[in-house]
Amino acid sequence: MKKINYKLFIPACLLLLITAHACKDDFLNVSPAGASSEAVLATRAGVDGLLIGTYALLDGIGGPGGDVWAQSVTNWIWGGVASDDAHKGSEYGDQPQAEQVENYTTIPSMGYIINKWAPLYAGAQRANDVLRVLRKVPSGTISAADTLQIASEARFLRAVFHFEAVKMFGEKVPYVGEDISYENGNLLVPNDASIYPQIQADLQFAATNLANVKPNFGRVNSWAAKSLLAEVLMFQDKYAEALPILKDVVANGVNSSGVKYALVPRFSDNFRASMQNNSETVFAIQMSVGDGAGGLNGNAGDVLNFPGGGPASCCGFYQPSFSLANAFKVDAAGLPLFENAAYNNTNLTTDQGLTGAQAYTPGNEALDPRIDWTIGRRGIPYLDWGIMPGQTWVRAQAAAGPYLPAKNIYWKAEQGSQSDFYDGWAANQSTGNNYNYIRFADVLLLAAEAEAEAGSLAEAERLVNLVRSRAANTEGWVHTYVDGDPDKGFTDVPAANYRIGLYTGQFATRGQAYAREAVRFERRLELAMEGKRFFDLQRWDNGTGYMAGILNAYIAKELQFFPTYQILKGAKFTQGQDEVFPIPQGQIDISQGTLKQNQNTGG
Repeated sequence: MKKINYKLFIPACLLLLITAHACKDDFLNVSPAGASSEAVLATRAGVDGLLIGTYALLDGIGGPGGDVWAQSVTNWIWGGVASDDAHKGSEYGDQPQAEQVENYTTIPSMGYIINKWAPLYAGAQRANDVLRVLRKVPSGTISAADTLQIASEARFLRAVFHFEAVKMFGEKVPYVGEDISYENGNLLVPNDASIYPQIQADLQFAATNLANVKPNFGRVNSWAAKSLLAEVLMFQDKYAEALPILKDVVANGVNSSGVKYALVPRFSDNFRASMQNNSETVFAIQMSVGDGAGGLNGNAGDVLNFPGGGPASCCGFYQPSFSLANAFKVDAAGLPLFENAAYNNTNLTTDQGLTGAQAYTPGNEALDPRIDWTIGRRGIPYLDWGIMPGQTWVRAQAAAGPYLPAKNIYWKAEQGSQSDFYDGWAANQSTGNNYNYIRFADVLLLAAEAEAEAGSLAEAERLVNLVRSRAANTEGWVHTYVDGDPDKGFTDVPAANYRIGLYTGQFATRGQAYAREAVRFERRLELAMEGKRFFDLQRWDNGTGYMAGILNAYIAKELQFFPTYQILKGAKFTQGQDEVFPIPQGQIDISQGTLKQNQNTGG
């Protein structure tokens, strides 16, 4: 089965002007240069091109917005840096808008905010273009079955773009359907109600009508639509509605190739380009390099997130926090120390404050083995690049701490075919490694969470143990190098004191509150540095202050471990404000008062 290469075709999509242009009405009558008319595109080839162009904007690149870092589909800034997972990285003052995200001082006029909003609504409009043009295709040109598949894919994608907007800016954002047009006189779309009902309707349509198996791997199937529908329901605390959907996906779901969903044997295989589109892939954003696009069809929004002087040449952003590293500590039974945040009482042994010339030996603390596929630590093998050194790899240690990101880094053995360059300046940094928007481990943990909320504690524990059992597979641990040489491969000797155990009835005996926190902590461990943490905290909050409590405690502890960390000095997460980001002020201004700012007015 072919992988869909939807990155190569980005059509001159029809443009619908929605609260995004100058206030003069005559501007709306000007045909955009280079845009195709609906009549020209009302063919099978035209509709296919529009649909591929909609998929193409999933990575945030190729549409409006001038800052690819802010637009990244991985949400490394919004879901990672804004949470307790990571620091912005690099030197203090480099990319100051990312620093504002980290210390909760974002303002509505900030460029990062504008550049995140724009491609989301451009993507929704591309989906609308598909639906509008599809109606105008002459009868008999496209079969009824194919028409239904195309419409279902477009509605799924429209839901994704709107859902991402909700996660960023709150549930009261504009919902833009295909009926919004200049001709209909309804371009000024208000944000006065939750758009969850419309997102759910799109996803339910897709889940009902999409085929289980698709001709190209990158195309969404019915099971992916069901998985996202369940997640959207859980963002609304509708656990009882989400649970039967998740049960169905876990029991019966298959990927777009028709392969039954299953965890891949090795945790790290989810982050290798050579292993992508596997049994764990529910829906992945397809990346491509070596296609003549200068790396822009790869994960260009993440090219800052490489060790400066390490596998690539730039730039040392997205450094894991002390808190995240400490989260991987385990007790004598190999279970996490989440109760009362005991994991963060003391700090792991690190080389913080040591120069590269000073000797350093990693500590012998018992750790969940997922740590060293998630975080680069000095003295430990860093994929197949070698033992992670000290300051010869510019980590900006003094500015951002001792750790490096690992999940997004390509393997040395794969660099010839899986890396390209981005825009000519960051050699070998834009990779062909897909981004797993939904993977099966995520679905299992969502199901465990729903089971815990339903009081089915034994089943919740079983699902969590499925994820932990994969992590316990010793073949999937980081091992030492043969003769200390990464080019010779790995031995069978673990690189650190790894220990991981399964829960053995604690969910039932300790009760629902314990089970709930155990599932939530497992999500942190399994999905760390994948841009999901901030949004998980957001959906668990519900006005309770849960998110503020965790993040303010994190700030205090991080400064205890790292008292010179400039960005978090004086930082505070404000309950009722910082759970979402401000709507771009420019969008409010040109909406003629139609758009209203959410509770986060910034600063």
